[in-house]
Amino acid sequence: MSNNWWQKAVIYQIYPRSFQDSNGDGIGDLNGIIQRLDYLAFLGVDALWLSPVYSSPNDDNGYDISDYEAIGSEYGSMADMDRLIQKASQRKIKIIMDLVVNHTSDEHVWFQEALKGKDNPYHQFYVWRSPVDGGAPNDLQSNFSGSAWTYVPHLDEYYLHLHSKKQPDLNWENPQMKQAIWDMMNFWLAKGVGGFRLDVIDLIGKEPDRGITKNGPKLHDLLQEMNRHTFGKHDVVTVGETWGATPEIAELYSNPARNELSMVFQFEHINLDKQSGKRKWDLKPLNPQELHEVFSKWQTELDEKGWNSLFWNNHDLPRIISRWGDDSEEFRLVSGKMLAIYLHFMKGTPYIFQGEELGMINYPIKEIQEVDDIESIRMYNERLAQGYPESELITSINAKGRDNARYPMQWDGQLNAGFSSVEPWLPVHPNYPTVNVEDALADENSLFYTYKQLIQLRKKYDVIVYGNYRAIKTNNPLVLAYQRFDQNDVVTVVVNFSNTTQQYSLEILLSDNERLIHNYPERLEQWHELAPYEAYAVRKAK
Repeated sequence: MSNNWWQKAVIYQIYPRSFQDSNGDGIGDLNGIIQRLDYLAFLGVDALWLSPVYSSPNDDNGYDISDYEAIGSEYGSMADMDRLIQKASQRKIKIIMDLVVNHTSDEHVWFQEALKGKDNPYHQFYVWRSPVDGGAPNDLQSNFSGSAWTYVPHLDEYYLHLHSKKQPDLNWENPQMKQAIWDMMNFWLAKGVGGFRLDVIDLIGKEPDRGITKNGPKLHDLLQEMNRHTFGKHDVVTVGETWGATPEIAELYSNPARNELSMVFQFEHINLDKQSGKRKWDLKPLNPQELHEVFSKWQTELDEKGWNSLFWNNHDLPRIISRWGDDSEEFRLVSGKMLAIYLHFMKGTPYIFQGEELGMINYPIKEIQEVDDIESIRMYNERLAQGYPESELITSINAKGRDNARYPMQWDGQLNAGFSSVEPWLPVHPNYPTVNVEDALADENSLFYTYKQLIQLRKKYDVIVYGNYRAIKTNNPLVLAYQRFDQNDVVTVVVNFSNTTQQYSLEILLSDNERLIHNYPERLEQWHELAPYEAYAVRKAK
């Protein structure tokens, strides 16, 4: 693997709608991000991945794009976008655009033209099929529940939408459509963006007539073609969202010899608290040993063949402390530090989702009327009709609903957490008077400074970026340990993935190692016992 800037980088994801409102309309915007660049520079991140800020009717909060080359009015203007790129660059921070090229909004001019007739050149920009036996072409289901086909009477055709019916899928077999996408990507590259996060990119090679959605046979040809025509000519990072990836598939995406992507988001670890063969709403407890085995598999099988992304949170996932840590007042911070330490010493590019560095947690709701997320609402209505108890559905939404990640960023203890001068589009978490940036910056033992320290360690020690990985036995399934090593250094990471004191044993001697980080700063490393959620990393020069 070559020495790319994004291998040493730590990337911070911003959900712009919820980050900082600068103009008092209750919605975060680009100028709000500009106002907070010094905070992000102080944290030490190298790039900002922005969830979509394009023009959109917001059926799916911006992932339904109606104009790729215009900024949504709620976020500002293209001049604001240009200024953000420039101001971030002055602080050595790159801007990564979230790009959705599997589908557009049904309000995009391409689809509006496509509706005008089968002979319109834009008609073939989308996936259309004739009725079969008077109904849908087949039984493909939308990821947001219900059929993936919607009938258009005046055309006597169905269009495909693997998400909302307001998100028609693009036809990647059409050369004119591909050229239009490449032109758009080059438009953004010319502005100096640092790369793209490619939403559900594993769907663009779909073959709907065969029931194939993810990882279609032409997928990698399409990505190599995209690479040649767009970002392959630039020193940028590209990361694909690929829910169906295995290590073998991830190698196809991220092996530099193949000229596809820098890395992918794989979700095998994210699915470990889901019942096998069921949907994400069907919950089961996390087994920490299983989590360790999945991480270890990806660390070793992708080593020297591709590149890992490292993440706990994003805009679609609940807060990790509430999910796999402990969001009680007693253990919120120490479990958050444990999760951060366990992840950030692994090989790959770490991603931090806004508020993760503060220890923001889930915000439980009591009734469906409090929910904004289209996916949660559709699941609720579908399962309620199927006879599921309402209480069970609310429990699932509180555990896995996407709104959990989208409540406003908590900047201070003032009204609306310093996010906005008016009532925000989603309510602020009630814990904002004690969980906020202002308090975190004033407390040297806050979770913020753990993240800042982890970023600094990654920049200081090459072994954390490029070193090999091996899992270590601890003789306790709740105590997880691994080493990173190269010809100069060995770094050992040990964590207690539980809220009780745990005994453990190692086959290696660590007493002569130097401390890199410890989430119980007043406590010396104990080589046989860990306090609840205790985590440390130590280093020995060879």
